[in-house]
Amino acid sequence: MIIGVPKEIKSNENRVALTPAGALEFTKRGHKVYVQSTAGVGSGFPDETYAQAGAQILPTIEEVYGIAEMIIKVKEPIESEYTLIREGQLLFTYFHFASYEPLTKAMIANKSVCLAYETVELSDRSLPLLVPMSEVAGRMAIQEGAKYLEKPSGGRGVLLGGVPGVSPAKVLILGGGIVGTQAAKMAAGLGADVTILDINLARLRYLADVMEPNVRTMYSNEYNIRELIQTHHLIVGAVLIPGAKAPNLITRDMLKLMAPGTVLVDVAVDQGGCIETCKPTTHDDPVYTIDGILHYCVANMPGAVPYTSTIALTNATLPYGLKLAEKGWKKACADDPALKLGLNVVDGKVVYEEVAKAFDLPYTQVEEVM
Repeated sequence: MIIGVPKEIKSNENRVALTPAGALEFTKRGHKVYVQSTAGVGSGFPDETYAQAGAQILPTIEEVYGIAEMIIKVKEPIESEYTLIREGQLLFTYFHFASYEPLTKAMIANKSVCLAYETVELSDRSLPLLVPMSEVAGRMAIQEGAKYLEKPSGGRGVLLGGVPGVSPAKVLILGGGIVGTQAAKMAAGLGADVTILDINLARLRYLADVMEPNVRTMYSNEYNIRELIQTHHLIVGAVLIPGAKAPNLITRDMLKLMAPGTVLVDVAVDQGGCIETCKPTTHDDPVYTIDGILHYCVANMPGAVPYTSTIALTNATLPYGLKLAEKGWKKACADDPALKLGLNVVDGKVVYEEVAKAFDLPYTQVEEVM
């Protein structure tokens, strides 16, 4: 198969979808890999390292899209890429369709095959291609939140871990999944007073067993959220419903309950956000303030640490990418139920139910397109 790796062009997105080590795994199996020039530079991988791994370097994004049967990316295509995508071309990347209707309709129109990292799902309901970036984002949520709690950054001027004689910051985490767990580990390690909310009692029992003593768990409901946000300094949105838009757990009217300088970090923003007042921001302009409350809503947080993120992502996606290259997408998805769940839009049809529901679009059973 011919694999194309374009350079990411979303603002401050320095990750690349494939490391040179990953490229070597494709080329030694007889596949052709074309990498856009400088695609890996932001992650610390110059063109020469890809060439040494057997990949060929192409100067433009148009050439990469034009030659590839499978495009491997990190982020969803943006508007300037829509017309580069061909009918029947396989795109393997994060899409987060349910949060952005124009992207969904563009992929329907070009009749490509869209296989989304974030909905590849194992039988135990885990999301193997979302996990590595969720781990990075969860840890970064605390790193960034701590920075913006500083007074010069607009926060309340609270040190996350406190000092002897001064209480540490209070951190509230909405959701006890991968993002929430990693955020809690980071915050607890820095000495913060951490509370995790979730609606899954089994998950809360597990977290209560494995977390440090400065982490407590509570059941998530509106009453508890309204009570807790009044006293917490940093609030992390870590809610995920696979393939669907995140629910708004914090609404606009709740901001008035928070103390000025409270920091909100909505990691769920790429799925629509779980905080009503959150809207996607970039690393260039990451924060804004509403009613005295600081909002950090960068939609590609792991892009700020691209060396770590690129290696972690390739480690997870490579086995699936090799299956797609060896077998073609139809047989690979037929043989692997987890990979089949990654199919979202195929040949102009929406084959992932939550995406169809998000925009009231016709839904087609995935078996009909296979």
